[in-house]
Amino acid sequence: MYSKEEASQIRKKFWGSFGRYMKLHPPAGERPVNWLNYKTGISKLIFKTDANNKSALIRIEMNAPDTDIQHLMFEQFEEFKPLFESVAGTDWYWLKDVFDEHGRPVCRIEKRLENVSIFREDSWPEMIGFLKESLCALDEFWEDARHAFELFK
Repeated sequence: MYSKEEASQIRKKFWGSFGRYMKLHPPAGERPVNWLNYKTGISKLIFKTDANNKSALIRIEMNAPDTDIQHLMFEQFEEFKPLFESVAGTDWYWLKDVFDEHGRPVCRIEKRLENVSIFREDSWPEMIGFLKESLCALDEFWEDARHAFELFK
């Protein structure tokens, strides 16, 4: 078991390693990308990465306060599902009505790598590879599809 400070330092080291690794990968388009804090340009539509003691996760989250807007965003993604799957693969979970860690309703499209741990450095190459591949695929998809989501700005 790690103290809060030790766990924080390990997380910081992992994300620092991931950030340095991702600097080597150019974005799909012309616009600059901050891989650790990917900005979609659409309020309440985020690309999120996470890693913990059990898994690594990447997700698209639609968290507008109005669930009708969330559903419209989700349906827009569904319209682009063939493109999304051709770029990012078919192993994503499409979750229209779920709740976030604060109990708020959200819509999500996500993918998870199980049986890895941020607290085991021997898991890091697999986790970083998973996050890199998934995030680069999302970036490629977003470069082609983002204009269709501008109505949500």
